[in-house]
Amino acid sequence: MCGRYSASRRPEDLAGIFEVEKWDPEETLEPDYNVAPTKEVYAILDRPLKDVDDPSPVRQLRKLKWGLVPSWSKTPEGGARMINARAETVHEKPSYRRAFTSRRCILPADGYYEWVTGRQERELEVEGRKKRPRKQPYFVTPADGSVFAMAGLYEFWRDRTLPDDHPQAWWVTCSVITTEAEQSPLAVAPADGPRALADIHPRMPLMLTPDRWDTWLDPARTDAAGLRDLLAPPPAGLMRAYPVTTAVSNVRNNGPELLKELEGPEEGTLF
Repeated sequence: MCGRYSASRRPEDLAGIFEVEKWDPEETLEPDYNVAPTKEVYAILDRPLKDVDDPSPVRQLRKLKWGLVPSWSKTPEGGARMINARAETVHEKPSYRRAFTSRRCILPADGYYEWVTGRQERELEVEGRKKRPRKQPYFVTPADGSVFAMAGLYEFWRDRTLPDDHPQAWWVTCSVITTEAEQSPLAVAPADGPRALADIHPRMPLMLTPDRWDTWLDPARTDAAGLRDLLAPPPAGLMRAYPVTTAVSNVRNNGPELLKELEGPEEGTLF
């Protein structure tokens, strides 16, 4: 799954990486090292500009809310639960299938966090002794330091309780597509820890390599069968994972120190 990630790159850097043609400096977000559901995040998308006669799609950097609200939803309350869409079923689920064929985006990140239950706590669970698990967070990121381009979907939702000219009349929300975690060895693995992403969690965000960006974002591509080919996992061996401080488990903590690599899991959370 993807329930927390880091996004610290500046918008001008993202604009260069993704060849963005349009972004509004007024929508600039502060670097966020602990992105949680319902927060505003950056998204890359191809879409015609508003109030312009030319219908051609334009590559844009937009600010969206993480947690997709389907256009037909009566309220936005379920958005916080719809942060992930499974690659295996995204084409058929009512909440995602329309967005999959017409509203796809890329959610840029430094990497994502995932938690592993510590060895000692797992042993207690096996013995049937109840104890709240102490989990060790790991940060998963491209081994070469490149941007982690997560496949995403976005949707528009109209709040009918507000007038048309109200700034919050329209919500634009998004979801991260996830796939089965890689079982092949990590490019760089911790000395005492997981050897593959599947050792950390059975799911992972679907990372799009640069050769898929344009096709994924192209709104003219609407054939669900053809688009499903783009949901194939990236080549193996591109990622690294390392333990980070348990402070990241509290969403109120936010700063570059959350990305600092630990020499090993914190005490009580040994892998």
